[in-house]
Amino acid sequence: MGNKETKVIAALVENKPGVLHSVANMFRRRDFNIESITVGPTEQHDLSRMTITVNGDEKTLEQVVKQMSKLIDVVKVSRLEPENIVTRELALVKVNIPDNKSRSDVINCVEVFRGRVVDVSPESLTMEITGTPDKIDAFLNLMRTYGIMELARTGLTALSRGISSIRVDE
Repeated sequence: MGNKETKVIAALVENKPGVLHSVANMFRRRDFNIESITVGPTEQHDLSRMTITVNGDEKTLEQVVKQMSKLIDVVKVSRLEPENIVTRELALVKVNIPDNKSRSDVINCVEVFRGRVVDVSPESLTMEITGTPDKIDAFLNLMRTYGIMELARTGLTALSRGISSIRVDE
């Protein structure tokens, strides 16, 4: 019961200024740490979807969901079950490329991971890789041997598998 693993929460929120601030502020007040948060529009123009990952036990997660649902701008909040979701993350990675062999090796790795080279310079390559956080981590571990110059990760985004969904009309 006390295992501290990454939990995923999805919330439908009003698409208006200040909502992200009020959610982040609630986390701060309760001393909960957000591991990652993604926010974007949904199929309903007046709503945005937040996907939030937190590290904590069941009790922490229950508190987060309960506190979020009390916020005025949160329309619906739900915990996503790890075995029943599709997750993706995007990373942009700039790697130091000292020579042609390194360039060739890095490009081969990018192909194996089904990524794309999005920028080339004489001394660096910038790649885009999409997948599960584990896939991104594995790619980054390989790239560390070449020297990661810059890294940007989006954080997790997720949807439930199959027909179940988080919608207001449920």
